[in-house]
Amino acid sequence: MTKYDLTDWLPTTKKEMKIRGWEDVDVVLFSGDAYVDHPSFGAAVIGRILEAEGFKVAIVPQPNWRDDLRDFKKMGRPRLFFAVSAGCMDSMVNKYTANKRLRSEDAYTPDGRPDMRPEYPSIVYSNIIRELFPDAPIVLGSIEASMRRLTHYDYWQDKVHKSILCDSKADLLIYGMGELPIIKLAKDLEAKLQANPEQEHLTRDMVDVSDEPQIAYITNNYTPKENDIVLYSHEECLADKKKQAANFKHIEVQSNSYEADRIIQQVDGRYVIVNPPYPPMSEDQLDRSFDLPYMRMPHPKYKDKRIPAYDMIKFSVNMHRGCFGGCAFCTISAHQGKFIANRSRKSIIGEVKKIIDHPEFKGYISDLGGPSANMYQMAGIDKEICKKCKKPSCIHPKVCKNLNTSHQALLDIYREVDALPGIKKSFIGSGVRYDLLLHDNPDKNINRINREYTKELIKNHVSGRLKIAPEHTSDKVLDIMRKPSFNQFYEFKKIFDQINKETGLKQQLIPYFISSHPGCKEEDMAELAVRTKQLDFHLEQVQDFTPTPMTIATEAWYTGYHPYTLEPIYSAKTKDEKLAQRQFFFWYSPKEKASIIRELRKIGREDLINKLY
Repeated sequence: MTKYDLTDWLPTTKKEMKIRGWEDVDVVLFSGDAYVDHPSFGAAVIGRILEAEGFKVAIVPQPNWRDDLRDFKKMGRPRLFFAVSAGCMDSMVNKYTANKRLRSEDAYTPDGRPDMRPEYPSIVYSNIIRELFPDAPIVLGSIEASMRRLTHYDYWQDKVHKSILCDSKADLLIYGMGELPIIKLAKDLEAKLQANPEQEHLTRDMVDVSDEPQIAYITNNYTPKENDIVLYSHEECLADKKKQAANFKHIEVQSNSYEADRIIQQVDGRYVIVNPPYPPMSEDQLDRSFDLPYMRMPHPKYKDKRIPAYDMIKFSVNMHRGCFGGCAFCTISAHQGKFIANRSRKSIIGEVKKIIDHPEFKGYISDLGGPSANMYQMAGIDKEICKKCKKPSCIHPKVCKNLNTSHQALLDIYREVDALPGIKKSFIGSGVRYDLLLHDNPDKNINRINREYTKELIKNHVSGRLKIAPEHTSDKVLDIMRKPSFNQFYEFKKIFDQINKETGLKQQLIPYFISSHPGCKEEDMAELAVRTKQLDFHLEQVQDFTPTPMTIATEAWYTGYHPYTLEPIYSAKTKDEKLAQRQFFFWYSPKEKASIIRELRKIGREDLINKLY
C-alpha cells in the first residue's frame, strides 16, 4: 500500500497548517461537503487551483454550526478572504425529496449521515463568519449560490427570495465554474494588500470588483453602461409573477451567450450587479484544472468511513463541461454554460492512467462522460455564428445546422482507453443524447461515424443497462421540456434491440421520466402509462418534477407563465395533483389499479382503461 503524508492534502486543521510551517493562510474555504481531494469535488478544485497560483489555502469541511463555533475560528482569519461553498449540490435538493421529505442519506458526507450540514449552508456559514469576523471579506461560490444570484423562487419555503448576497451578508458571489474568476480575484486582492503594507489582512472596504468577470456583488449605486440588462426589481417581482417570469428569459439568454451583457437588479434600494462571465475555458485551461496534484481520495480524517459520492465517481472520468441541450428543468447550462469546454486527449488518458494505479482499481472505468455523455468536442462549425447566437439550445426544436455532431473524437478516446494495459472495460454511465446519434447530417460521413459510435457504445460500453432520458411521451410536454419527440425513443430502442440481437447481448434500456412538469396534465401521464406498457417497461427511474432555483421550468411552475411567451401554463402543485400524475408510472402495481381507473373515469379517458388493464 502506498504511504501518504498529511501534507499531501490541503490543511483542514491548525495542526496540519503547523506541519507545513504555516502561521496563517491566504484563504479559508468552508465547504458543506466532506473534503475529497478529487477534480469532481468543487472545494478541492478551488483549493488546488489557488495553491497552484502560490496561495496558501485551508479547507474546513462540514463545520459544526450548532456548538461554540470553534470550527469557524480554528484556522484564524485569512490574509485575503473567506470562501464559502454549500457543496456539489444545492443543499435543499440534497436534503429533501420532491415531496419535501427528508432524505435518509447525504451522499457527500462520511457514512452518508444526513445531519452534517444545515439547510442553506451558504447563508448559515456566511452569517456566522460575518458575526465572528465583521470586516473580513466573504466570497460565495458553488451551485447553491450560483443559482440564487438574483431574485429566485425557493420551492422548499414556497417563497420568492432576494439574491443570496442579501441574506448571506457576503461581499461577492462567483457564479458558474469558478477557476478563472477565483484566480483573478485572489491576484487582484493580493495586489491591494501589497499596496497597503500597514494592513495585515484585507478588509471589506478594500474590495472593489466592479470590472471582475463572472462575479456578482451589491452596491448602493451604479453607473449604467451601454447594453446593460436591467431586470424588474425584486419588489416588482414580488408584486407581479409575470414580471418574475419575464426576468428569467433575460437571465437564461445571458447565461448562454458567448458574449454576454451585464445584468442589474434593484433590491431594497440597492443594486445587484452580475458581471458577464468568462468565455468558455480553453483546452489548456481545463486541462490545468483537471491535472492538478489531487490525491484522488478522501482526506485521511475519514479513515474507514464511506463517502457515497466518492464511491460513485472514483473510477470515472469527466471529459468535458457544458451542455447545449438546454433542457427546461436542468441547471447545467445556467451553471456551466451551453458551450462545450473540452479536455485534451492527453489529459483524459493521463487521468485514466492514474485510476489504473489506484490500489482498489479492478480494471473497470465506471464512466467516460460529462454532463451529457456524447457532446465531447462538439462545437459550432462557424464560431462567429455561435458568438451572435442567443438560443438556449443547439438541438431543440431541431439540431442546429452549424453544429458539428461528429462522434469521432469520442470513438477515438473510447478505443484508446480500452487499449491501455490494466483496463478490462470502460462504461458510459452519463446520460446519452440519442437525438444526436439519430440526427441526419448532410455530411454522410458524419452519419456513418455516428452509426459506428452507436454500435460501439451499445456493444462495448454498457454495463448491462444503458441510461437514457426521454423524460416524457407527450410531444406537447416534451416541447416545453425542450426534449425530442418520443418517436425518436422508438427509433433508438429499435437500434438498441437490433445491436443486442446481433451481438448476443441481453442488455436493458433504462429510461428516465418526470411527472408534474409544467404543461403536463393527468391525461398526458395516462398516455405515458399506455405507451410505456406497450413497450413492456415497468418504470424504475422516475421522479416528480422538483422546482430548483434558476430554471425555465421552475419559473413557469411558480409564476404560471412561460418566461419566453408569457402565456399561462398549467402545473400540478398540490400533493393530490402531483400524486394523481405520479401514480400512472406504477400502473402495473395492484394497489394503484383502483385509483388509476377512478382517475381515468374522472378525466373522461375511459378508453385507456382497457389499454392498461
